[in-house]
Amino acid sequence: MTSRLCRSFAFVALGLAVLPLGAAVAQDWSAPLPPPPPWSGKSRTLVRPADDPWVTPAEKSAFFTTPSYDETVAWLRRLAAAAPQLRLVSLGKSGEGRELWMVVASAEGAGTPEELRRNGRPTLLAQAAIHAGEIDGKDAGLMLLRDLTVGKRLDLLAKANLLFVPILNADGHERRTALSRINQRGPENAGWRTTARNLNLNRDYTKLDTPEIRAMVAALQTWSPDLYYDLHVTDGADYQYDITFGGPRRGGWSPAIGAWMEDVLRPELDRALRDAGHVPGPLWVANFVDNTDPLKGFVDYPQQARFSDGYGDARHLPAVLVENHSLKPYEQRVLGTYVLLEATLRHLGAHGDALREATRRDRERREARVVIERKGEEAAKEVEVLGVDWRTTPSQVSGGTRIEWTGKPRTFRAPLRGSDAVALAVARPKAYWIAPQWSDVIDRLGWHGIVMERLTAPREVEVDGCRLSGVSIATEPFEGRVGLGGGGGEPWSTGASAPGTGKAGCTVERRRERFPAGSVRISTDQPLGTLAMLLLEPGSADSFLRWGFFHEILQRTEYVEGYVMEPLAERMLAADPKLRAQYEQAVAADAELAKSAQARLAWLYRRTPWADDRYLLYPVFTESAP
Repeated sequence: MTSRLCRSFAFVALGLAVLPLGAAVAQDWSAPLPPPPPWSGKSRTLVRPADDPWVTPAEKSAFFTTPSYDETVAWLRRLAAAAPQLRLVSLGKSGEGRELWMVVASAEGAGTPEELRRNGRPTLLAQAAIHAGEIDGKDAGLMLLRDLTVGKRLDLLAKANLLFVPILNADGHERRTALSRINQRGPENAGWRTTARNLNLNRDYTKLDTPEIRAMVAALQTWSPDLYYDLHVTDGADYQYDITFGGPRRGGWSPAIGAWMEDVLRPELDRALRDAGHVPGPLWVANFVDNTDPLKGFVDYPQQARFSDGYGDARHLPAVLVENHSLKPYEQRVLGTYVLLEATLRHLGAHGDALREATRRDRERREARVVIERKGEEAAKEVEVLGVDWRTTPSQVSGGTRIEWTGKPRTFRAPLRGSDAVALAVARPKAYWIAPQWSDVIDRLGWHGIVMERLTAPREVEVDGCRLSGVSIATEPFEGRVGLGGGGGEPWSTGASAPGTGKAGCTVERRRERFPAGSVRISTDQPLGTLAMLLLEPGSADSFLRWGFFHEILQRTEYVEGYVMEPLAERMLAADPKLRAQYEQAVAADAELAKSAQARLAWLYRRTPWADDRYLLYPVFTESAP
């Protein structure tokens, strides 16, 4: 990345002696990155010379720059005009109105989902630029599409189809600057991580707030790919690996797919990458326990449905998260992505039936209990790491420890702690019920493709309700929403929470509810039943409740005055010894309750038939299995 100078001007103010008016201080804003190791992988033979008629813009610049949105679309239109195997399809529009293009590559030149399915071949959908500063996948995809068509590599499309989204975050892509990724080595003009509304698309797969992810989720349903790749670039530390990737695990929501990923796909991709001169690795190598001491080890974080790979796991769609290493040269990263995509197409064409069988098994599973939240494991295992040597010194600036990566390879062993221990698992209900006033939630369930039965007439149903306790609202927004959690960050409980613990809980109440016309019933006996549970179970970290879709139920709208409640409370306590014991226990356990007369009366008021029966009642009800 080239250096950039920034001029700052100092002025005479508050009587302080500063530089003369108009004097400029030149500041070098080039990023002081660690030295890159030398690289000359065999994949360099894939690069076309600058005078080739089908050279890509990145190749033409010797991978110094990446093309703009308009330049990318123009190049793809020219390629599609010359290649009958390609069609450009719009998936929708970005927040600022840019088309979200997908290239459909097949031997027959299919232009619709129906035409693509008719050829019977397995399909890979790969998306780039969900974080538009991490643009490697776009330029790798342009090279691959060229080689698959005008480059006469038609053998791959004879056995597998490719769907390629070059720029998912189109608005962030056009916020192009040389100063967008301080910890990344090229390209010179990378885009921005978030959208025009400052939302991170790879946190939106469950809540579906953005038009970009709504468009992608719709494409996953409509085009039915067999395998889904999300192409990224990671940062945070230095190591020898130039490309890391991972997907569902054996112990996840899609165990058959996870086994196929680990036992079948991973070894094949690792072999292809190593043969081409790249160093593949697992995703956890970027997750240091202590960024100043690699020997303290790593954490392998659990899948979460808000991310692309976790979402694929939840809906039983084989999904792979790819993270190139930001400190490697841009050419090396792009070529590694090319090799990964090509090897995947080749393997999918040869062994797609095995993946489809694993997917079928997972979509037919109806486990009795579903894990909705995981936590760190107590035991760690020792692993070998292909790292880069480092040195540490006391920092004269921050007062902490400064780490410097030397660029020299260093292989070491360190502990790896998993995060797949069960924190919360719940029984699979027969169905969920939601009344029509919660239309924003119902709409999103439909966008996910979850099957719902909509009532055309009112119906009374025996259901279980959840009365919340111990919940708190976040003090600041996250991804555009103010979420909900347990007091003090405590985990959720499926039973009543203990007084004074601050633990968010759910007290189950058997109720007879009347659901008006327009209400929906969501059966869990469907391929997306597990996804429905992750969206609707209150304790799930990605539930609509936790994302802040139901804040209305947290407010009281009816109250009582002390002159009425004082005599009523006396009567209540005198008439009901059990209530008196509960009241005295609550006062003894809660110091805030003990010192507030108003809080004491409110505690008793909530136990009268005058109180709001729906206060803190989660409006998603469950129908139990017989």
